[in-house]
Amino acid sequence: MVSKAEEAELNRLETQVDNGGGGAWDYLCLIRKLKVRRSHKVLNYGLSILNDSRKRSGLGQEEWTLYEQVTIAALDCQAIDVAKDCIKVLQKKFPQSKRVGRLEAMLLEAKGLWAEAEKAYASLLEENPCDQIVHKRRVALAKAQGNIAGAIEWLNKYLETFMADHDAWRELAELYISLQMYKQAVFCYEELILSQPTVPLFHLAYADVLYTLGGLENLQTAKKYYASTIDLTGGKNTRALFGICLCTSAIAQLTRGRNKEDKEGPAELQSLAATALEKDYKQRAPHKLSLLSSVLKGLKVSP
Repeated sequence: MVSKAEEAELNRLETQVDNGGGGAWDYLCLIRKLKVRRSHKVLNYGLSILNDSRKRSGLGQEEWTLYEQVTIAALDCQAIDVAKDCIKVLQKKFPQSKRVGRLEAMLLEAKGLWAEAEKAYASLLEENPCDQIVHKRRVALAKAQGNIAGAIEWLNKYLETFMADHDAWRELAELYISLQMYKQAVFCYEELILSQPTVPLFHLAYADVLYTLGGLENLQTAKKYYASTIDLTGGKNTRALFGICLCTSAIAQLTRGRNKEDKEGPAELQSLAATALEKDYKQRAPHKLSLLSSVLKGLKVSP
């Protein structure tokens, strides 16, 4: 994740380069370091360096890193001819390189030659089963063809080996949700919360899925995780505050007529959530305050 300081430095360099102030190489290096996507700018400024023999020769061995960076940016931008030219240069320099082989497979993928790309990725994985990039390209290939079930299969296989990849777990959860496979998504978010318990986004997403599943036990657990999201964000997560109100209302409907002990404790929490929502709306969207009051009234929740 990019820090605020890193983002500020990236934006400063970007503005400087855009305005002709130099520093294109430093800018491209920072993009690589932070692993952010600025494909059009990488293509533009990368080519400006590669096409200048003096600048290119001054890079030393980093020249080949730049060729690779520009190739990927060109593929992103569908600049197929540029990508081909860069790959040819890299093939000549590194004729047996598996890293260049990945770029060749990505070129096939960018051209829509799905079967050829899949064959190339499969061949690369036979030689190196632990190549994370190739595994992820297989997932991307399946998604590009609209084969979500296939993408899920490849991601599960990937996670059998690389269980600590949080981004992969999150993507898998989102794919499951797109197919309304909520129970499987719940498992993914549980893995994420176990490995990164202080990330509020995971608590919130977990609560959302549990609320969607419904049922008393899921709703009660969802309410707890909405509450933990509020705690982790200093009480400033509007979505989690709404989640508390929604869960409280749904639980009240399900427990109507049951023992008093089944319904103990929700009133104070829902009241606090509703009060925080009203305060937030007064500050940020006062024109929508009446709408908020109407919604809370419909849920039979009031501050």
